[in-house]
Amino acid sequence: MLVSEVMLQQTPVRRVLPVYDAWIHRWPDPASLASERPGQAVRMWGRLGYPRRALRLHQAAVVIEQRHDGAVPSELVELRALPGVGEYTAAAVSAFAYHQRAVVLDINVRRVLGRLFAGHQYPPASLIKVERDQARALLPDDPDVSARWSAAVMELGAVICTSSAPHCGRCPVSTQCAWRFAGYPEYDGPPRRGQAYAGTDRQCRGRILSVLRDSDEPVTVAVIEATWADVVQRERALATLLADGLVVRADEGALALP
Repeated sequence: MLVSEVMLQQTPVRRVLPVYDAWIHRWPDPASLASERPGQAVRMWGRLGYPRRALRLHQAAVVIEQRHDGAVPSELVELRALPGVGEYTAAAVSAFAYHQRAVVLDINVRRVLGRLFAGHQYPPASLIKVERDQARALLPDDPDVSARWSAAVMELGAVICTSSAPHCGRCPVSTQCAWRFAGYPEYDGPPRRGQAYAGTDRQCRGRILSVLRDSDEPVTVAVIEATWADVVQRERALATLLADGLVVRADEGALALP
């Protein structure tokens, strides 16, 4: 559950599934992942994007092995203490893996609740206290029921109350929806911009990592230089990769995965 939740952050299910299957086949438990070099996690991550998540999963596996006897903890406080685990991921693991009563607020849940009660087409860019308080008040007291409720609302947002083409005629709570009653007012907040990729430092970083993933040996600087024409941007991207620990310097200035 922890692996899937981390992989699914900002990444569609269809892209995650093959990587997840290969990951779990190779590392079925935290101990097996913790025993590997972190660079192997980065290599297995492939092209999912945001590869720091691979390093965080490896770091979390080491902590789980050292402090939790190899078992992913169930309590929110202990989950939040793991590297790379934030509010949503901790709540999702606690609720769905262990049936604990936890407020699970992903973008789908936030969109459903925002439309249903506040009449807003989209939730705020960042999670706010009002959303947390409302979700907590709605959460059933019984832990098993609360976990099913969270999964149901999440599915409602993913399948029916979608971002761009909601299927209101199929929605089980459409007769109570404030957004529907208001005539579906359009979002009037700050511009919602998609994340560009082509030509960005993210793409440049991805090119460099791709070369390193494909090589079992350290790669010379000359090979890295051939990955991207813009020298300033390439050096900037490489510097951030080194700072993030995704790339390390090997003998004679060559570069490698950690």
